Amino acid sequence: MKRIIIHVYGLVQGVFFRYTTRKVARNLGLTGIVKNLRDGSVYIEAEGPEDRLIELLKFAKKGPKSAKIESIEYEYKKVQHKFKGFEYSF
Repeated sequence: MKRIIIHVYGLVQGVFFRYTTRKVARNLGLTGIVKNLRDGSVYIEAEGPEDRLIELLKFAKKGPKSAKIESIEYEYKKVQHKFKGFEYSF
């Protein structure tokens, strides 16, 4: 088990990014959160098996159809088991 923190920059708010990320993460069996940040980016924090986190990262690099990703930053961290499900926040 690992944890990944992802910041996605570009046209990523108002394009169903959070909703779709939550759907993808839940289908992968991950726990965590996705939220919009004031700077216009999207923050994703997820925990689960590394191979499934890699799938989430692949999705984040592409995003939903109407998103336009300019850049992405991510890092793996030690798992903290702080989430019960996968939710999005405002």
